Formats: sequence, C-alpha cells, structure tokens
Amino acid sequence: MWKYAAGLALVLGASLSATSPASAADPVRIGVTLSETGPGASLGIPEGKSVRLLPKEFGGQPVEWIILDDGSDTTRAVANMRKLIAENRVDAVVGSSVTPASIAMVEVAAEQKVPMISLAGSSAIVSPVDQRRRWVFKTAQNDALMAQAVADHMAKAGVKTLGVVAFSDSYGDGWMGVMKPLLEERKIRVVAEERYARSDTSVTGQVLKVVSAKPDAVFIIAAGTPAALPARGLKERGFRGAVYQTHGVANADFLRVGGKDVEGEILPVGPVVVVDQLPDSHPSRETARKYRDAYEAENGKGSVSTFGAHAYDAGILLSHAIPVAADKAKPGTPEFRAALRDALEGLKGVVYVNGTATMSPTDHVGQGEPSRVMVTIQNGTWKLLPQ
Repeated sequence: MWKYAAGLALVLGASLSATSPASAADPVRIGVTLSETGPGASLGIPEGKSVRLLPKEFGGQPVEWIILDDGSDTTRAVANMRKLIAENRVDAVVGSSVTPASIAMVEVAAEQKVPMISLAGSSAIVSPVDQRRRWVFKTAQNDALMAQAVADHMAKAGVKTLGVVAFSDSYGDGWMGVMKPLLEERKIRVVAEERYARSDTSVTGQVLKVVSAKPDAVFIIAAGTPAALPARGLKERGFRGAVYQTHGVANADFLRVGGKDVEGEILPVGPVVVVDQLPDSHPSRETARKYRDAYEAENGKGSVSTFGAHAYDAGILLSHAIPVAADKAKPGTPEFRAALRDALEGLKGVVYVNGTATMSPTDHVGQGEPSRVMVTIQNGTWKLLPQ
C-alpha cells in the first residue's frame, strides 16, 4: 500500500502532508459502487483498480474505502448506495460507472444528504444544480463539453449528413439532446438515428438502416466494449465515411475488442489517454503522467484508461475537501457531510488527471477545454489530433 500512497502523494502534493491530530481517531468512510461486472465492466474495472491505489489518509485524516460492485445494474447501484449509507455510515459515495445508475443514485444523495461523486458522463447527473443535485458532483467530462469538440471536428471535416447509432438509454438520450442543437448550428443534418441496448449481441438491422441513408459520417453514441458492435457492422457493410465515437470508449478493452474494425475512428478523450503527446503547456501533463505511471506499474504497460482516471480524480477532489470539512465537524455526522458538500462546491483550480476543476453553486463539474482533446485510432492506439 505504501507505494500507492507515495505515488498519489506526488500527485496530491501538500494535501497529504498537513496533519489534523484532533480528528485522526475518526475515519472518513467513503463508499464506492462501481460496474466491475456487466456491460459497464470495461469502465468499472479500471475505476476499481484506481480507487485501490488511493491512500488511507488525507491531510492527517484517516480515510476508509468501502467498494461494492453494482454489476452495471441501476437497481443494484441504488441498493448499494443505501447499504453504504445505512450500514457502513459513509460520509460520501463515489460512483457509479454508468449514466443510468448514476442518475438513479441522485435521488438517494438528495434524500439522505450525502455527497456523491459520479464517474459517469451525462450532464443530466449534475445539471441543473437544483435541490436534488446540490449533493452531486462529477469527474467524468460532461457530454456537452465533449459534444462541442465532436461537432466542431465534423464541421471542419465537411460533414453535411450524419447517421447515428446510439444506446437506447439515458446515455444515448443525453448525447442526442446536446448534439442536435450543435449539429443544427453547423448545418449538419441527421439522416438516420437508430438505437440499441447495451446488452444486445447484434445491431445488424440498425446498421443497415443507417448505411442505406448514405450519410457522410456515422456517430456511435455508446460506452465501453458494446460500442465496438456497430463499428464492426459498419465495416462489414463497407461504410467508407468517417466514424465518430464518444469518450465512453477510451480504454484498452475497446481497442482490443474493436481491433481493425475501429481503426481511423475519431473521438474526444481525457488528456491522460495521450499524456505523452500533450504539449508541455497542458496543465494536467505532469499529474496525468504520475497517475499513468502508478497505474501501469501495477496493471501493465498500456493499461491506463480515462475511466480509471475519473475515479482517481474523485480521490483528488476528496483529498482537498476532506481536511476542510474535518476542521468544521466530526466525520460520521450530518454536519460533516454537509461541510464536505460545501468544501467540494468551493474547490477552485484543482489540477487533476483529466484537466482542472473549479466548482461553484451552479457548476458541479467545473471543467473546461483542458479536460478534453480529440484523437483518432491509429495502429491500434490513440493518436492526438491537432487541437
């Protein structure tokens, strides 16, 4: 465990060096529910490995991590959260990995007044920051932030017509909700829109309908390895236009499963995915490198993913907020949980693996352009595109 704590100390800097002896006897308990099995496993597995890299102390304050698997199931994620709050008496919850589960967990966070840091993509998890969402924060880039980069790239590439193959759940809904106005502004017309479930084993019918519409490009709105299914179908049907993906596929498992079928596809990702290709001026370059090195030392070269970084970034946010809250209240109390929520909302200019974060009462993600880059898949790996 020491090598993990030491590695994170390099990332967190002074936040681990301060001491708070008065509260040392009262551990902060952080509950974690992740999709380590099921369709979202390619997201949840690296997230779980990253949580297990986190130290057991922030600023002299003991921290206990309690990790549960929700199997990529919304009902189970909610049950996990209730169990963590009722039985383990956690002070905050990190998770879940996927959007539908995270959206359902928002209600529990508001009801129980427990801070939650989601690792999923949809902006609907945290926006607008109303009475329900004031307890919820997020480290994964909002789909709206990533959608802007995708739409800009399409316009510059001369795309006029677009086919869409999307998840038939809140992830697909959220992306289409933010993409359509951006496409309209750029005069890009959606000529076919098809949906499929995360657990589907065939999308032949959907792909046939999209290809028959003869779009200039196709946008696959999916996450994890299930996103390789329509990519394979497009190759089999001889589609020769550009293919775009979301940041929900940015890990080695997708590259492995997709193989040659995903070569040349274009997508937005967090900077950690191409950390060695980032310019020296990028604010996350060093932080991302230290995380990448610590993760790959344990899990093998090339194993790092943006999803694991989302979990690690949740730890970085908590490392800044927990000492502040511990100065105001005792862990394990409603007062501490409220103070922790306030401390998270007050974070400014936090540099973490996938960019920077400045929270506010109206923004519980706090990210901007440093949190995204555009890449293509070239020779089975990620290649940074001109920004």
